[in-house]
Amino acid sequence: MKQPESLKYWPAFVEKMLREGVSSAAIETFRYYYEKAVKGETGLLFDKELLPVRADEVQDAGQLHHYAVAGKKVLKNAVAIVLNGGLGTSMGLTGPKSLLTVKAGKTFLEIILQQAQQCGISLVLMNSFNTHQETLSAVSKIDPPNPPLMFVQNKFPKILQNGLAPAIWPKNPTLEWNPAGHGDIYTALYSSGLLDVLIDKGIVYAFVANSDNLGACMDEALLGYFSEEGLSFMMEVSDRTPLDMKGGHLARYKNGRLILREFAQCPKEELRAFKDINCYNFFNTNNLWINLTALKDYIQKNKTVRLQMILNSKTLDPRDEDSPKVYQIETAMGSAISLFENAAAVKVPRSRFFPIKKCNELLGIRSDCYLFSEGNRLIINQQRTLGNLKIRLDPRFYGKIDQLEARFKEGAPSLLDCESLTVIGDVCFEKNVKIVGSVIIENKNRTQAVIKAGTVIDSDLTL
Repeated sequence: MKQPESLKYWPAFVEKMLREGVSSAAIETFRYYYEKAVKGETGLLFDKELLPVRADEVQDAGQLHHYAVAGKKVLKNAVAIVLNGGLGTSMGLTGPKSLLTVKAGKTFLEIILQQAQQCGISLVLMNSFNTHQETLSAVSKIDPPNPPLMFVQNKFPKILQNGLAPAIWPKNPTLEWNPAGHGDIYTALYSSGLLDVLIDKGIVYAFVANSDNLGACMDEALLGYFSEEGLSFMMEVSDRTPLDMKGGHLARYKNGRLILREFAQCPKEELRAFKDINCYNFFNTNNLWINLTALKDYIQKNKTVRLQMILNSKTLDPRDEDSPKVYQIETAMGSAISLFENAAAVKVPRSRFFPIKKCNELLGIRSDCYLFSEGNRLIINQQRTLGNLKIRLDPRFYGKIDQLEARFKEGAPSLLDCESLTVIGDVCFEKNVKIVGSVIIENKNRTQAVIKAGTVIDSDLTL
């Protein structure tokens, strides 16, 4: 049968993926999304399709402490799955973000391994083709008592926007591919065989979180609630603030099913409504709970996990704006909440959500505002009496990790009594600097300014 004109490049995609050893399940999943793309579908979700979620529709984690006893009993049946596919390019990193030293001389990976060890649970890392080998090497050097299991998320070929053919880039063929997004976790778990391995070991409950969120760890009360209520899927959400306007928000389809809408899935003309935190007032922390038996049953029944498509427009080489424009097909793992009838959302405190995406957030985490609990979970210093710390650093001088560390060689200043810190221009901080209140530090000179050791700054400073 003749291939429809719109799918004339499909055989080339199949050949390309087979050469790379992409699994048949991933190829079939990619075909599902590619067909949508060639039909002109965008993956956008419109307001007319959605309903806001009311506060009384979401269980408050603060009311679930009595489930901790049940959670402790099923810890032996639980696993933590950590998403470890990111390179941290927004911070100027070129290797796995989890290998960045974050606090107290420890990397994300070292802290995550210690968390799992102290909780007494199994740990699984989902790596990407960009991070797998370096992570294997790092774990080998750390040599933990119970090494984590690992699997690699699938990769999808980039699609040329002009013609929808496979992207070709002989200068660097690795740039022809993109990770399939963390929504690929379900297909990759299944096709790697690891889903069966875990279930055969008696593991039923999976807690999933990002490697750069050190506030996320196994919680016995949430585990107990998830297991006792017989849920198949649960998303941890938190109240949206102005800082979360671009984060994926929780909503409902008009048929009642819960749904996650990401920023990239919002039509441009509806961005004002998307950002309305009083309308869509819960955001996804990307901390999820999955019943692995229910997931396996779903995949065996439906053959694949088909999530809402995210069609990202990029340049083929992210560092070359003149390189061809491509589409990257991705999915978000939280969107699986719409697949299960017995799915739920639970509102958790912000203390379970400390993501580190940019250098300003890293500086805050490295400061005395945050400490490690006995379980190696990152927590807010109890001596801090102020609200959320706000840090704005001039991207010209602090946008990349090497720039940040060159200007804070002696460590972060004390920010325990700081409400907000804004730094404009090139400023270097010596050791034991303390910031109090809301402070703007501006260097108007072309040469670097230096804040001397032991300085206390409690008002705006122009240098």
